[in-house]
Amino acid sequence: MQLVSIQHTACYEQKVIDESVDAHFARLHLDEICKPGIKVVLKPNLLMKRAPEEGTTAHPALVEAVVRHLQSLGVTDITIADSPGGVYSKPLLTGIYKATGMEDIARRRNVKLNENIGSTYVSNPNGVICKGFDLINPIVEADFIISIAKLKTHCMAGLSGAVKNLFGCVPGLMKPEFHWRYPEEKDFCNMLVDLCETVKPDITFVDAVVSMEGDGPSSGSLRETGMTFCAASPYELDLALSKVIHRPTEQTYTIVNAAERGLCSMSPEDVKVCGDPLLVYEDFKQPRSKGIDFMAFVPAPLRPVVKPAVNRLLTPRPQVKKSVCIGCGKCAESCPAKTIRIEDRKAHIYHENCIKCYCCHEMCPVKAIHVRRNPILNL
Repeated sequence: MQLVSIQHTACYEQKVIDESVDAHFARLHLDEICKPGIKVVLKPNLLMKRAPEEGTTAHPALVEAVVRHLQSLGVTDITIADSPGGVYSKPLLTGIYKATGMEDIARRRNVKLNENIGSTYVSNPNGVICKGFDLINPIVEADFIISIAKLKTHCMAGLSGAVKNLFGCVPGLMKPEFHWRYPEEKDFCNMLVDLCETVKPDITFVDAVVSMEGDGPSSGSLRETGMTFCAASPYELDLALSKVIHRPTEQTYTIVNAAERGLCSMSPEDVKVCGDPLLVYEDFKQPRSKGIDFMAFVPAPLRPVVKPAVNRLLTPRPQVKKSVCIGCGKCAESCPAKTIRIEDRKAHIYHENCIKCYCCHEMCPVKAIHVRRNPILNL
């Protein structure tokens, strides 16, 4: 088992975050592996065009603290890169870099913002469900990858943490293709583990100073959790994060699938931590998309017959708030099943073809799509 470093971090004041990052580097002896001359890519969670205070993306103070520490070690070739949802294009990246504070970091610290919108196929013969991925070029060309995740719930995967952050290494509109190929939660999360094993980040930081609970990763509510994390293993990190948000590991399939491969334990108690004690929030709100597994109560021979009806009647579904929708089309653009149309300047979801991936909910810039549970699930 690899160490997970925990630092209690009360706020995003730059001095506080700098001290937190320095502590992580010291505890994990990271100065010994970050040498001058290496080409480093920082891959923060830049899901969409949101300001830092909205809590959807990795906070720029953490990104800048990592840049500052690397530069103090003599590392000069540093690029900030991510592929957010939507069309992977220079105009999209420019807007997101500006909104999320990355543009300011690049100017102050003289680091590069990726504008290379090309991708390269990277094979992974050992993949369990997916044997290769198209990855954005800066990731492929890097000598050293530092992932900077944001602790959030996730309406499909349950947890958006260290492993899920690497989905941003897949170019923009290729992401819906994976939702279409792997509509079942366990298969999708198995694919994410294959992706993690293909990218193989060297270090992962997690911004959990302020986290997102409820209907994450973009429409939840913010909650102060007061920590930053760092580790070499994304799986050990996610184990620790599952305990923070009081989420059962058996319901978190990135952990389940990683444990089945021997990449981590199923128990957060097995995580070896260093630094400050882990803070646990037992009342952390989970996504409304997480219903009850009724199929577990159905005899195995009947499951293929019963499953379509259960999915249709009991699986939480996305619903458009017409009064909030601005008709921008981001939901339709991100929908892998192509089941959303813009009609009379409002989004309309044709539920008969919906695969319940919640991409529309995730990518809506104005939080006009919410996840509606069947009232029977609240009984």
